[in-house]
Amino acid sequence: MDSKSLSHTKWKCQYHIVFIPKYRKKVLYGKLMQDVREILKTLCKYKNVEIVSGAVCTDHVHLCVSVPPKYSISDFMGYLKGKSTLMIYDRHPELQSKWDKAFWARGYYVATIGNVTEAAIKKYIEEQSEESKKEDTPSRL
Repeated sequence: MDSKSLSHTKWKCQYHIVFIPKYRKKVLYGKLMQDVREILKTLCKYKNVEIVSGAVCTDHVHLCVSVPPKYSISDFMGYLKGKSTLMIYDRHPELQSKWDKAFWARGYYVATIGNVTEAAIKKYIEEQSEESKKEDTPSRL
């Protein structure tokens, strides 16, 4: 992927992100997996974040994204996990607990893509998807 530009900026800010449901529960399957995939695509589109590659597995989500430099990665992840939780509970109210409103675990893994090629990250995400196929069919973004 080539660098992109804003009015006075050329940029190529790519990240490999992994995040999990609370307690790493294996809840991302069937209709919920499809909904999470759709929700993440929609939220990324709202912020002009390009999903280069991604997979929703039964107990985690992998994303390779290109984030504009006007957003910090922590702000973007707060937005992504916060809004997606509200949208998931709106579509699947049976998942919500009256004591605990969180769907995603608090943390996440993030690495910049610089020394590793984009192709290597895509291959890694594909391999993760292959491993999940044994458990359930992963949903690629």
